[in-house]
Amino acid sequence: MEIKNEDIFESTTKFNTGIKLYMFQTGSIKTKVKFIKMNQGEEPYEIPVPWFLIKHPEGDVVIDGGMPIEVALDKHKHWGDVIKAYDPVMKPSEWCRDMVKTVNTKPEDVKYVIQTHLHLDHSGALGHFPNATYITQKTEYDYAFNPDWFSQPAYIRADFDKPNIRWKFLQGRKTDFYDVFGDGAIKLIYTPGHTPGHQSVLVNLPKTKNILLTGDAVYTGDHWCDKCLPGLVTSSSDAAVSVKKLRKVAKETDAKVVWGHDPVAWLDWKKAPMFYYD
Repeated sequence: MEIKNEDIFESTTKFNTGIKLYMFQTGSIKTKVKFIKMNQGEEPYEIPVPWFLIKHPEGDVVIDGGMPIEVALDKHKHWGDVIKAYDPVMKPSEWCRDMVKTVNTKPEDVKYVIQTHLHLDHSGALGHFPNATYITQKTEYDYAFNPDWFSQPAYIRADFDKPNIRWKFLQGRKTDFYDVFGDGAIKLIYTPGHTPGHQSVLVNLPKTKNILLTGDAVYTGDHWCDKCLPGLVTSSSDAAVSVKKLRKVAKETDAKVVWGHDPVAWLDWKKAPMFYYD
């Protein structure tokens, strides 16, 4: 799909004062290389589980929220056999609903929760921010209720099938580069492949300028460089096209890029609550 420059840069000329990006982590997942880099080995591999908070003058925004509190309380009960391949390591204190308080955000202050997708390690915020609107792709929401057999273990229905969630659904290419506040600060980019309704996030900051949060459209630097596919995809061809699309976005916006679960690259980013990007 052709990406027009005006799609990327429209509304980004406004100076977004008072915006800060905090990078958090809800523990890690112990797994094997082959589950992160498709068909690449049985060696143990431990990945971080990032999530993000954006402070915006019109309301705070949580992106994903990492793993849910149930993982810290009883991972066997909540994830079941999934832990044979993906074994979560999480403390109750790392839950996003509590961690937002460390940067002076109250749960009721959160205006939006952006879901890159609805996998079990990205569902920690769902239903726990009472005044928030939860933004996801309609394709992702529908697929989560009826996934293919090979993706079914990655979705925990109890995480997202809740009566108290106010959803806002985006419509794939029709709403591509959706501008959350209308000021160019946060744009949502349709990047299917890892899941049918995956979306990535482009954040425009006053000083740091653009940071591209790929989510699981790009697990690691190897995936970014076309050296491997992620360990789980619903469409390999869509996944490859989405990486190409994100590389174009990064180049056109001169964005710094945050990959979804790269244990080495993640070390280089400044972490909340002590640090932030503005």
